[in-house]
Amino acid sequence: MTRAYSIAGALIILQALALYLFGQPSICTCEYVKVWEGIVLGAGNSQHLTDWYTFSHIIHGFLFYVGLWYVFPRMPVAWRLAAAVGIEAAWEVIENTPMVIEHYRQQALAAGYIGDSILNSVSDTIAMAAGFVAAWRLPVWGSIMMGLGLEALPLWGIRDGLSLNILGFVHQFDFISRWQSGK
Repeated sequence: MTRAYSIAGALIILQALALYLFGQPSICTCEYVKVWEGIVLGAGNSQHLTDWYTFSHIIHGFLFYVGLWYVFPRMPVAWRLAAAVGIEAAWEVIENTPMVIEHYRQQALAAGYIGDSILNSVSDTIAMAAGFVAAWRLPVWGSIMMGLGLEALPLWGIRDGLSLNILGFVHQFDFISRWQSGK
């Protein structure tokens, strides 16, 4: 098990290194770190430890737990966690490529998006790991209720969430963009 956790840690370090090589800032260019950044359209979004999108990364952990449990039911949970960290770290690197950043900018709530700071990206991966562990420890109904609540919070607070993020990544619907921008 220790080896699986070491590999998970190494994957997070590789994620940070890749983002550094991409030229992503280590922390917010404002030169300070906040625990929570609640302004979606501000320059600090995706730059600090947590933000409205942290909830979706926790949900990633729930989904990765279920998916990896289904595909690899006999694999020890520590190795499934390491695999989930690898998937999340890979996504975080892909998410910060110029092509994906530009695609996100086409969405109503991401017009000025510049990608994640390394701190925010690593924090997102840790949030996914926390969601994975929660899904492992909670009863199924608890994971479902928590996942629905974590999706509802940003839908209510900022008119965005994992479901709309995925939908917007596939296709932009005008009525959703108008609703998100308050029109």
